[in-house]
Amino acid sequence: MTVPVRGDAVRQSLASFRREREADWKAFEALLARVEKRAPRTLSEEELLSLPLLYRSALSSLSVARATSLDSALIAYLESLSLRGYFYLYGARRGLRQRIGDFFLYDWPGAIRDLWRETLVSVALMFVGVGAGAWLVASDKDWFDAIIPSGLAGGRGPDASAELLRGMLYDGDNGFLSGFAAYLFTHNVQVAILAFALGFAFAMPTVLLMLFNGCMLGALFQVYWAKGLGTELGGWLAIHGTTELFAIALAGAAGMRIGTRIAFPGEFSRMTAAAHAGRVAATAMVGVSVMLLFAGLLEGIGRQTITGDVARYAIGGGMLALWVGYFYLFQVVRNGDR
Repeated sequence: MTVPVRGDAVRQSLASFRREREADWKAFEALLARVEKRAPRTLSEEELLSLPLLYRSALSSLSVARATSLDSALIAYLESLSLRGYFYLYGARRGLRQRIGDFFLYDWPGAIRDLWRETLVSVALMFVGVGAGAWLVASDKDWFDAIIPSGLAGGRGPDASAELLRGMLYDGDNGFLSGFAAYLFTHNVQVAILAFALGFAFAMPTVLLMLFNGCMLGALFQVYWAKGLGTELGGWLAIHGTTELFAIALAGAAGMRIGTRIAFPGEFSRMTAAAHAGRVAATAMVGVSVMLLFAGLLEGIGRQTITGDVARYAIGGGMLALWVGYFYLFQVVRNGDR
C-alpha cells in the first residue's frame, strides 16, 4: 500500500476546496461585473437577493483559505472578490451629481455652522484690525505706507486729492481698475489660503493675519473718510467685499479650528484631534473657494460696470444676506424648526 506524500494531500485538499465552492465564486463575480458595468436594475429580484449570500460565501471561503494556508494566488483572488463585494454592498455608490448635491445641501453649510464660534472670533479680529488701522493712520499718516503695500494702494494715500480718490471709485471700466481688481482678488485669495494653512501653527499666525487684513482695510477707509468719501468707498468695496471678506473670515475660522484642536486636543491625541478638525475645515475651504469665485466675478465685472452707490450697497448687502441665509437659516427652514 502506498502512503500519499504531504504535497499530494495538499493538492487534493485544494482541488476539493475549489470544486465545492468555485461555482459560487464565479456566480458572484459575474453578478458583480454586471452591476459594476451597468446598474443594479439589470439584475432580477432573485439575483439581487443572492448577492449578499454569495458575498458571505466568498468571505467564508477566504477565511478557510487563509486558515489552512492554501494557494496564495487563490487567497489573493478571494480577497479581491470580497473587496469588490464589500464596496458594492456597503460602500458609497452615490453618483457625481448626488455627491455635488449633498455637498451644497448638507456638507458645506453644515461645516460652516460647525465653525460658528471660530467665525465670530475671526470676524471680531477683522473689526479690531479695522479700528487699529484707522486709528494708526489717523494719528500718523506714515503708517499708511507701512500697512498697505504700494502695489495694493494703487496710488491712493493720505496725500492723494479727493478728486483722484473719487475718480478711482467711479471711473468705471479702465485699464487701471481692471488690473487693480485682479491684483486685489489675487491678494485676497492668498490671504484666505494662508489663513487656513497657517492655522496648523496653533492658530496664532491666523489670528495675526486676520488682524492685519482688517488693519489694511481700516487704513484705506481712514484715507477716504478723511476726504469725505467713506460712504462711497464702502459701496465700492461692498459689491464684492461682503462675499470676499466673509470667505476670508471663514478661511480664518477653519485655520483656527485646526490650530486650537492641535493645541488643545482634549481626550484625543493631537493627530486624531487634527484629523477630526481637518475634515470640517477642509469641507469649509472647498466652499470658500466657491465664494472666492463669486467674489472674483463680482469684482471683475460688477464693480467695474456698476457705479451707483445704492446699487453697489444693494448687491453687496444682498450677497451677504444670501450667504448668511444659506449657511445659517437654510437648515432651519428645511427642517421646519422655525
